[in-house]
Amino acid sequence: METELEGLRVLAHPLRLRILSLLTGAAMSAAEAARELGESQANISYHMRRLHDAGLLEVAEEVEIRGGRAKRFRHNHDSGGKVRARGREDHVLLAATMGAELRRRAGSRALDAKGLTTDAEVWVDPEVWQRVREAVAELAGQLHDAARPPRTEGTVHVNATIALFQMEDE
Repeated sequence: METELEGLRVLAHPLRLRILSLLTGAAMSAAEAARELGESQANISYHMRRLHDAGLLEVAEEVEIRGGRAKRFRHNHDSGGKVRARGREDHVLLAATMGAELRRRAGSRALDAKGLTTDAEVWVDPEVWQRVREAVAELAGQLHDAARPPRTEGTVHVNATIALFQMEDE
């Protein structure tokens, strides 16, 4: 029987998106991530377990903390290919979550820094569509690979929210 973790729904929670973003730049334990995100350790631990079970987080290391052992997890951005949609509803739910998270992030936008915003619902040749998807995938990979721990000296805090998909004609 298929579980919720096998669908895109595992991503359809704003806190899980924040955890994945945070753990792209640094391996952290649930306690460390909770402090960074201003959430309870129990809540972060629950969501990290769900993301780990879905294959989106991997154990980067185990460390000793106050006589105990803590797992530090990291997000490999390439792991997203493991999560499949069970239907259109999964895509709509994830888009709604991404939209809510984008609204939260936009509230912290640096007004004096340059950004880029685009929106398009257009018709293009299939070859153009393929080239655009490949180029965006390459750029997203560069951004994720360059991610550093929060507030690393010499870095800037940025947002990238991208959803590219082919549409069915109505």
